[in-house]
Amino acid sequence: MNIRFLCGGAALLLLAGCASNSSRLIGSVRPPINPEQVRVYKSPPPHYEEIATLDASSAVRFFHGSSQTNEEAIQRLKEEAARVGANGVLLTLVGDEPSGSIGIGVGGGGYASSRSAVSGGASGAAPLVKTGAHGLAIYVPGQP
Repeated sequence: MNIRFLCGGAALLLLAGCASNSSRLIGSVRPPINPEQVRVYKSPPPHYEEIATLDASSAVRFFHGSSQTNEEAIQRLKEEAARVGANGVLLTLVGDEPSGSIGIGVGGGGYASSRSAVSGGASGAAPLVKTGAHGLAIYVPGQP
């Protein structure tokens, strides 16, 4: 195999494996807090102030995520919420998101005579997924 092909494939995998997170402000930013102080809500609390929409993902994996990748993505949401001073995250979605696939193919040799022919080859692909988490950074009055 060509060494450039192998190095290029390895670099592509490293880039694809990066986790990410982002926020879009929709309210007033507060002073940053410790991510450990951010509480995760699955349903809205009675009173809260919206600060930002949040998106985060785990690193890319083969086939599907796990509870560990869910926790990794939720932790990234908490870190992003803490950065904008939110003391809560209202989860809107957590789950696997497609992130491409990786494939390999191997060509075979062949043999032919006047009465028969034989050839061979193989190929395959595996899906790449990341666990995505989406939510709303919120400030809940009276929450420690």
